[in-house]
Amino acid sequence: MFKSKKILITGGTGSLGQALTRRLLTFDVDSIRIFSRNESKQIEMESKFNNKKLRFFLGDVKDLPRLTQALEDVDFVFHAAALKHVPKIEYNPFEAIKTNVIGSQNVIEACFHNNVKKAICISTDKAVAPLNAYGATKRLMEKLFVSANNYLDIKRHQTQFIAARYGNVFGSSGSVIPKFIELIESNQKITITEPEMTRFSITMDEALDFILNAIKFGKGSEIFVPRLKAYSILTISDALSDIFGKIKQDVIGIRPGEKLHETLIDKDEMRYSWEYNNMYMIANPFYPMFHGKQIEKVYSGIKKIKKLNVYSSDKVEKLSKKDIVNTLKKSELLKKNN
Repeated sequence: MFKSKKILITGGTGSLGQALTRRLLTFDVDSIRIFSRNESKQIEMESKFNNKKLRFFLGDVKDLPRLTQALEDVDFVFHAAALKHVPKIEYNPFEAIKTNVIGSQNVIEACFHNNVKKAICISTDKAVAPLNAYGATKRLMEKLFVSANNYLDIKRHQTQFIAARYGNVFGSSGSVIPKFIELIESNQKITITEPEMTRFSITMDEALDFILNAIKFGKGSEIFVPRLKAYSILTISDALSDIFGKIKQDVIGIRPGEKLHETLIDKDEMRYSWEYNNMYMIANPFYPMFHGKQIEKVYSGIKKIKKLNVYSSDKVEKLSKKDIVNTLKKSELLKKNN
């Protein structure tokens, strides 16, 4: 699918962007364009990868002319650029709207202009029934992408737009596990917001597999969601105690804008949700392809989700302490601290 193709990744210097770049290079692509606004990170990434197939484009998704120029002759776009820090966005919502919403619209328009084959945006569980400005902006990003396929009826537009929605990557920068490890290493108490809190678990490799699966099988206007297990915060604490010895902890309560459990498909979306190629797929109810029995003709082997009323981290199978210990031992998190 990607052999000899030109690819652009917005936010390409981020952790996902770099992991995605590394994976895509295994497909013998023609070139990968890294589009981001941070020149220091671009210099670091260019030195680290040292690969002639990479092209580094300084630019901001808020700048439509620059995006349009960067997407010339591109086949596939992975849209990962976003403002993501919940408290910062609550304090600066206008900037999040400019980047996460208007920036996403600019990506769509630049794709139209250059007749990109497929474009996929990277969303989050926080887009489901959003409690904060970040989630609301990502929800709008999803809506823009799945609705952009209405223009496929105009023959001069061929881009298929797809959304991929999942939670925090296990052990990613800024997430709870590296924070806990940092506190333990400095002999401080770990801060647990709520003992009953649960989160979906997805590793970076699993996230990459999911994203590439979604762009491979997506035909346009879908939101894809991975099938995942979950973990409780207390199980994380117990796993870290097994690794580091007895640890001190404080329960501080849920923070503003935070949910007790993650939801990746809510009960209203479940009416339009299906199982397809080992993923869940939320169909766009406004798109004719999904009306009646037509969807079963378009997607071979698709079937309705029957076992779930809502796809929430408290409703799915949980990882055991042993599972988490094994995952941590295989990760870079502990290697960095040894």
